[in-house]
Amino acid sequence: MKEELTLAIDGMHCDACVRRVTSALQRVNGVNLDRVQVGSARLSFDPEETSPKEIAEAVDRIGFTATVKQ
Repeated sequence: MKEELTLAIDGMHCDACVRRVTSALQRVNGVNLDRVQVGSARLSFDPEETSPKEIAEAVDRIGFTATVKQ
């Protein structure tokens, strides 16, 4: 069963940042993106394939700071 997740993402400024974050999130197994925009991302994920922590770390690895919003 899919779970929904919203990330707050610091350090994004433009469409190029949106493309970089989109690409990073698409590479995480089990993630289905809903929307990525400057400062945030909405997605669903399969908890058997990944976790919110792993998803946030994928964004952190490309130079932004992702925080899971509750």
